[in-house]
Order: sequence, then C-alpha cells, then structure tokens
Amino acid sequence: MTVTLGTNPIAWSNDDLPELGGETPLETCLFEAREAGFTGIELGNKFPRQADALRPILEAHGLNLISGWYSANLLDRSVEEEIAAIEPHLALLAALGCKVMVFCDTSGAVHGDRGTPLSQRPTLPEDAWPEFGRKLTAVGDHMAKRGVRLAYHHHMGTLVQSEAEVDLLMQHTGLSVGLLLDSGHMTVAGGDPAALARRYASRINHVHAKDVRRDVLQKVRDEDRSFLDGVIGGLFTVPGDGMIDFPRIFDALPKSYSGWMVVEAEQDPAKAHPLTYARLGYRNLWKFATGAGFEVKV
Repeated sequence: MTVTLGTNPIAWSNDDLPELGGETPLETCLFEAREAGFTGIELGNKFPRQADALRPILEAHGLNLISGWYSANLLDRSVEEEIAAIEPHLALLAALGCKVMVFCDTSGAVHGDRGTPLSQRPTLPEDAWPEFGRKLTAVGDHMAKRGVRLAYHHHMGTLVQSEAEVDLLMQHTGLSVGLLLDSGHMTVAGGDPAALARRYASRINHVHAKDVRRDVLQKVRDEDRSFLDGVIGGLFTVPGDGMIDFPRIFDALPKSYSGWMVVEAEQDPAKAHPLTYARLGYRNLWKFATGAGFEVKV
C-alpha cells in the first residue's frame, strides 16, 4: 500500500520543554520540513489553532496537516467532559482533513516534569482498566463520527508505557480506539515494537518513527532520570541513526497500512541541526518503507 512521509515540529521547537528551539520561527520549521522532502507535519505549540489561519500558512509551504497531540484526563473527567474538552482540537483537525488524532491520557503523567524520574510515572490498577477502556472507546466512537480516528500514543511517563500496558489497552477498548505505534517510546520502555506491529496489525492507524541512542538509554535507566533529561541528553534521534532495527519493524507492519509515517525525534536543536537531521530522517524513512514493500506517495 501507499504511505506518506511526514514530520513533527518537535525537532525545531519542543512542546514539553519550550526553551528548546524557543527562538525558532514557525516559518523556519515549515520551510525546512518541506525542504527535507516531507509533505505533511503535525501540530506544534507555535501553530495557529484556527483553521482559517493555519490552512493558508501550510498551503504556502506545500504541507498537509497530519494530526496533533491531545492530552486527555479520563481518570478525572467523565466521557461527556472529555468530549467537551476535546472539541476545539477535534474541530481543527477535522476542518483540515486529518484522519487521525494523536491521543494520550496524561492523568498524573510525568513526561513533562524534568524533576521527576520515569520510575515515578503513574500506573493503572488492574481493576481500573475496564472502565478506562470503556471511556476511551466512547470518546473514540464520538471522534469516528466526525471522521477523525483516535490514535492512542503509548508514551514514556504516562499510564500506557509498556508493551503489557498496550496489550491491556487493546484488550479493554473497542475498534474505534486505534494504536499509534511509536518505535522510540516502545524501545525505551523495554518492549518490542515489531511484535506490537504484528499483534495489532488491524488496530495500527498511525506510525511515529524515532530512533534511540543506546548509550543515553543506558544512562537514563542506570541513573533513573526523567524523560526530559533523556531528551536533553540525546536519547532520541531520527530513524537509522540509533539502535533500532527499523527493517524488522517495517516488515512486521501490515502491508494494508496506508497512513502517515512520521519522523518524530525530539532533540535539542542547538546540538542536532534540525534541517540536517530532517534530511537524514527523510532519506532513511524512505529507504525503510520502500525496502519493506511500501510505496511512498510524493
């Protein structure tokens, strides 16, 4: 099937740590993303959140809006409260033709707190999973009616981090809850992204491709560091520049997959020149996708 290659502005300006790339204009990010070869980009903190304002900016750079991160809080909110909270974001994505929403429940999450180690991240008791899954499915059903599928992002420092937690998520949710497969986060969590790709072939509706530097990962684990300490230390990089076996992951992806493959590699732009790494990420992602039998849309 045909896939499309996109990127995320987090390599230019970091949402969780705004001082990383805080001085970089949105125009620079968009120009360089297209210069590297990408035809789509996800939302970042410098993007206008009104469709009429954002559409012409993206069109001027030849870019499509792919999706955008949403932080849910279903442990504290009712389904109705979450649906109300999500509406402005959902309306923006729907208006700009996005097919998926990057969705993560961040109740009690520590990924945005540099002072809290990953070992202190929240976990969900076994008996809470059925209700959590019910509420997620209800939100997913609502979104599907608007033409935007929920793509659940397993993420370091949150309730759904490990491979076992992804299994529980898939077990307790309905088909309106899709899975965003993130190679970097699952590797850092100690799981196997290729195994997840095979196991949940029919549920994967979005792919984030990031690589991991082995030495930094070991340091983060040995010293029980925070997620942001890892990012600043160079934990993540673009596909093909780290320890992950991308051909194995892409061979495991269902060949029926026809969505976006997104380079999402948060780095300190002062240490990792964004355009240089964007070009490298695009070239390697193209190589891995076509090597696994996917056709890449340009």
